[in-house]
Amino acid sequence: MANYTLYSYFRSSCSARLRIILNLKGISYNLVPVNLLKGEQLSESHRALNPSASVPLLVSRRPRDDGFKIGQSVAALEFLEEVHPETPILPPASDAKARAVVRTLVAIVCADTQPVTNLRIMRRVRALGGSAEEWNKELMTDGLRAYEAVAKDHAGKYSFGDGITMADACLLPAAWTAERFGVDLGAFPVISRVVGNLNQHEAVKKAHYFNQPDTPENLRAQ
Repeated sequence: MANYTLYSYFRSSCSARLRIILNLKGISYNLVPVNLLKGEQLSESHRALNPSASVPLLVSRRPRDDGFKIGQSVAALEFLEEVHPETPILPPASDAKARAVVRTLVAIVCADTQPVTNLRIMRRVRALGGSAEEWNKELMTDGLRAYEAVAKDHAGKYSFGDGITMADACLLPAAWTAERFGVDLGAFPVISRVVGNLNQHEAVKKAHYFNQPDTPENLRAQ
């Protein structure tokens, strides 16, 4: 029996962060699809599980955790790192500066960029008569520009050195989404290199939105 249940939507970048890291750490989990376009996240039953009415939601089925729920992706990533330190996704605790850099990259995506370009915000932009697509493209470009500026001094094969970190798990789904909205990743050479390397990793391929149980047939990987 899997120790975790992940409530996820196939195209949710926040959900993809957790799928990547669960796969990377070799942690088995059950996936429960939540269709954001149909508003399933707004149901009373889902709100009872996650008051934020969003995905992802990670539920720990480990005996000691008694169904412990985490309704925010970064908190869930930190939790997984603490209880499953194998295949670390943060630099060693002895290197506070390195950990701060990785967390800065995480925040650029998860605090500055994704929250203002998600489905809820897009709907409100349209309701005000704006173009949600142009809104997203501009703000995603700004976020990637900031990420590039920080990562260029620290990147190796991945965003920080040659091991996958939390930063990569946050960057990659954001890059997938940015490409959907017409952002040219070629303008960001460090990000482009890192994304190319990440896309070749088996943990990432398994986590990609093309390969999820709720991926529509017309979007499935061939």
